[in-house]
Amino acid sequence: MKAQIFKHLDLVRSSFWFIPVVMSCGAVLLAYGTVAMNKPVTDWFRIVWGWTFTGGAEGASSVLGTIAGSMITIAGVVFSMTLVALSLVSSQLGPRVLRNFMRDTTTQVVLGTFIATFLYCLLVLRTIRRAEEVAFVPHLAVALGVLLAVASVGVLIYFIHHVSVSIQANEIVARVTTELIEGIDRLYPEHIERGAPRIPMGSPDAAFLDVFEREACPVNATGDGYIQFIDRDALIALGMHEDAIMRLERRPGHFVVADGPLLLVWPGNRVTDQFTDRVNLAFALGNMRTPGQDIEFAVNQLVEIAVRALSPGLNDPFTAIVCIDNLGAALCRLIQRDTPSPYCHDEQNQLRVIAPAVTFPAVTDAAFDQIRQYGRSSAAVTIRLLETIAVVARFAHRPADRAALLRQAEMIARGARDGLPEEEDRRDVEVRFRAARRLCTGPAGEVRSLNPE
Repeated sequence: MKAQIFKHLDLVRSSFWFIPVVMSCGAVLLAYGTVAMNKPVTDWFRIVWGWTFTGGAEGASSVLGTIAGSMITIAGVVFSMTLVALSLVSSQLGPRVLRNFMRDTTTQVVLGTFIATFLYCLLVLRTIRRAEEVAFVPHLAVALGVLLAVASVGVLIYFIHHVSVSIQANEIVARVTTELIEGIDRLYPEHIERGAPRIPMGSPDAAFLDVFEREACPVNATGDGYIQFIDRDALIALGMHEDAIMRLERRPGHFVVADGPLLLVWPGNRVTDQFTDRVNLAFALGNMRTPGQDIEFAVNQLVEIAVRALSPGLNDPFTAIVCIDNLGAALCRLIQRDTPSPYCHDEQNQLRVIAPAVTFPAVTDAAFDQIRQYGRSSAAVTIRLLETIAVVARFAHRPADRAALLRQAEMIARGARDGLPEEEDRRDVEVRFRAARRLCTGPAGEVRSLNPE
């Protein structure tokens, strides 16, 4: 159930309708509230501040009608500007980054401001009565409508600035990087050699793993889609209830098909229709990947921006270099974190779930492989890749992490020898490669100079 809640919360955050709807509901309550409190509050305003709307019914109707018409027109303009920005970003940087624009709270609040002001004025307008015997003008509500209109003008000016900044490549890359670093902090919270692990690290013996492979029974998915969230707590509770051990066959970010295996269960006789339904409730599937539990998704977004920038149609190595720099910053954080144990235990320290985690070498390959392949003919991109590997290697503690970085450096150097026609460029690449190799093969955790000489 928790996975389904996370899925729907992510959909709400990525929607343009939720915040405007909430603000519109607030406008409805505000309209009825200010009309109901009109007389006592208006008299107080006149006594204390000496300012409120003092016109008649015709003037109030004219003011509110003008504001309402202007707000709905500006809301249309804001919507058009948003669509233009989305189209531009999709064509230049890739459709995957559109999700970051959909999650932009500023755009949602701006749309909500104009729609809420329009709705407020419309509701107050209908309460004005012009007949002499029953004339009614909500002076406080009209004055507040004018204040909302003034505030909306300020919001429009800010929105124009926000759109101008948010469509810049560096700003988009920085936003994706922030999401990536937040994911690293959330999924890899423990620093190397700092504190005790949250999950027991002991692994089962080889004999049990052999029995598990032979006797475990698969639990299949009931639908198609990308795995967005997995509720491990629910799986551990299910394992306790059924006295079973499960091993995940798919992790967040993987695509599953109906009747494809989600996990293996031992003993196999625990698998029933009810067990299968409860397992599927712990998996949230969707038509796209999300960064909630999928660290590689944000990495792939940066890689996509870099690869598009290196395409012949754009030929923008500077944007690719910005992506490489930000990937290096994220990898520097990740390489200093402990990889979570794949073995999840219950309160009695009994193994219940085996969930292999994404390791630093896997993230490194995802970060560098495609950029290396598409940028082998660019000396600037190749040099920056090797310099980034050297920076990340300074923070390496584990031999496997240094080996992964060295492997990438060697492939980058080999690709440059074949892809760069200029001898001087190849010599510069070789200098950076030797510096990166020296750092990757040095003692673990040793901080060394980045001077290639």
